[in-house]
Amino acid sequence: MAKDYNKGDLDERLAEREWMVQTQLMGRDITNEAVVNSMLIVPRHKYVMEDKQEYAYYDTALEIEAGQTISQPYIVALMAQALELKASDKVLEIGTGSGYSAAILSSMAAYIYTIERHDILAHFAKERFQNEGYGNIEVRVGDGTLGWTEKAPFDAILVTAGGPVIPDSLINQLAIGGRLVIPIGDKGEQKLIRVKKTSTGELKEENLGQVRFVPLIGTKGWSELNNMNLE
Repeated sequence: MAKDYNKGDLDERLAEREWMVQTQLMGRDITNEAVVNSMLIVPRHKYVMEDKQEYAYYDTALEIEAGQTISQPYIVALMAQALELKASDKVLEIGTGSGYSAAILSSMAAYIYTIERHDILAHFAKERFQNEGYGNIEVRVGDGTLGWTEKAPFDAILVTAGGPVIPDSLINQLAIGGRLVIPIGDKGEQKLIRVKKTSTGELKEENLGQVRFVPLIGTKGWSELNNMNLE
């Protein structure tokens, strides 16, 4: 089950989250009530490194462990909104990172399966989920570009890293009627693409705008060797 919150949970830096929601989300194009409520509740400062916590509610990406990043709040909200989640949905997330995005999604769907390729990030995310009382998130270390076959199909799939193409492995694990949101492009900039699988299995793509994510490393994404050569 998703976490139940009490007043004490909501009070910690609540004013900052209210400011974030009002200015960065509702002041733009984030209109989904479930997304807004989740962004208001989840304490983003607990998902960033200690020396970055003062900037937790600014609309900016922040560096986390393993050379990765936590996306700016607006992008997290935009991607969550694009998934068009229902309370009964089963979600696959590729790229756990700090765990913030999975925490946001956890109150909007029935269960979140999230894959992270960095052991240290998966470890810290599991600790955060345990400390914050999330019971509907499962973390796995592995190649996210291959998906999670044993748990498929998924009603929604979220990829939080930019790939060169949409992995066919993820398309195959998307349920009929499912939504896949993924950044696609080169390593410098991508287009945020939403794919919907129709009742006939047809795929419909939408471009949700320009974004910039860390590279999607894996069998169906960028290679680790090429990524190292570019850094």
